[in-house]
Amino acid sequence: MVGEGIVLKHNTMIDQKTGKEMVRVPAGTFLFGQAVEEREQSEFWIDKTPVTNAEYKRFLDANPEHAVPFTEEDWGRPHNWDRNDRTSPMGRDNHPVVLVSHEDAVSYAGWAEARLPTEEEWEKAARGTDGRRYPWGRWAAGLCNTVEADILDTTPVGQYSPDGDSPYGCADMGGNVWEWTSTKDDVGWIVRGGSFINDRFYARCAFREWGLEDSGVRLYGFRVVKSCIVIGEAP
Repeated sequence: MVGEGIVLKHNTMIDQKTGKEMVRVPAGTFLFGQAVEEREQSEFWIDKTPVTNAEYKRFLDANPEHAVPFTEEDWGRPHNWDRNDRTSPMGRDNHPVVLVSHEDAVSYAGWAEARLPTEEEWEKAARGTDGRRYPWGRWAAGLCNTVEADILDTTPVGQYSPDGDSPYGCADMGGNVWEWTSTKDDVGWIVRGGSFINDRFYARCAFREWGLEDSGVRLYGFRVVKSCIVIGEAP
């Protein structure tokens, strides 16, 4: 079934399709949302970091008809890909891919035999089970790329690891780029995590924002998830 991975009982794995590290989020209850409501969540695996430019290029190379991330707007110039060579901006291979719409993220996920996370899955991966405010716990400076870091641009994924990681080992779930989810309401698709131009209020695990379906701004990236089938014991 598309969206399911065959895995063993490990807490990390390298996905054969993408070559990307994924981490296991076990089944069980967790505290969700600003009202800290108890929710039940099945087990899943999620990318340890947002999809990078280098990883997105593997998808583009396999799908030459798919447009590269590009915008005519001045603010997008540092993030624009070369539309002739289909290469990402120099020096940004390990930065999260941006200028990607929700449709772009869904296309990548389909190629990866995966899917975008629901907002519940995203939040559990970021927050763990104890209802913490930030992936690492209480706010502390120097643990994520929000406006407080005074960088005002994307940073390489994992730059704040391991101190800024979530309880399951996910990096960059607070700041750097907003991340698309598969959850939609009347306003638009839910994005989570805050970005490099937002302050720490927006980087809280429970904060939710909306992005329009065809939006591909410099603040939006994504990571994907896979469901699990345990087929045997780990060696």
